[in-house]
Amino acid sequence: MAVDRTPVLKRCRQLGIEPSVLGINKKSKRQPKQRRRQESEYGTQLREKQKAKFIYGVLEKQFRGYYDKALKMEGVTGDNLMILLESRLDNVVFRLGFARTRKEARQTVRHGHITVNGRRVDIPSFRVKAGDVVAVAPKARDLLPIKEAIISSEHMAVPSWLEVDIEKLQGTVLQLPTRDQIDLDLDAQLIVELYSK
Repeated sequence: MAVDRTPVLKRCRQLGIEPSVLGINKKSKRQPKQRRRQESEYGTQLREKQKAKFIYGVLEKQFRGYYDKALKMEGVTGDNLMILLESRLDNVVFRLGFARTRKEARQTVRHGHITVNGRRVDIPSFRVKAGDVVAVAPKARDLLPIKEAIISSEHMAVPSWLEVDIEKLQGTVLQLPTRDQIDLDLDAQLIVELYSK
C-alpha cells in the first residue's frame, strides 16, 4: 500500500490546512510561502481534491470510488461525496473523541478496538448508517491511547449528527450528516468539476 511519508505539518502548510482539522495541536513555526503565480483553475480544483484526500486519509483509487458512488446518488454530487467521506468509521471514531487524531482513529479501528452495533469492525472505510452504535470494544477500554484521547477530546465539540456517552464509551449516529453539519473548509464542487472534465 502507498504511504505518504511527507511530514504532516509540511503537508498541511502546502495545502493550506489547519493541523487541528487532523486533531494535531501543533502550530507550524514557518509561515506559508506566498505564491508568485496565480493558480490556474485546474490547480485550484486539484488542490481541493488533495486536501480532501489528505484530511480523510484516502488514496486516489478509493477516492475515485467515492466520487463514482456520489455521482449515482440522488442530490448534489459534491455534498454526497462529503457525506460519504464523513460517514467512514475511522472519521466517526475521531469525531466521537475516541482517538486524538484521524490517523490514530484509523489505527484504533484497524486493531479491532471498535465495535458497531456490538460486532467488532476492523475496516476503517466501513460506512456507518443512521442508528448505528459505535463503541470501544470491552477489551480495549483500559488502553492508554483511548484513555488519553477521551481526556484530550473533552474540549472538542461532537457534531450534532452524533451523540456520545463518555461513561459507556459509545456513540450513536443520530443521522447521516448534511453538508451544513460538516465543518471542513472544502469546496466539494471544485472536486466534482475536476472529475467531470
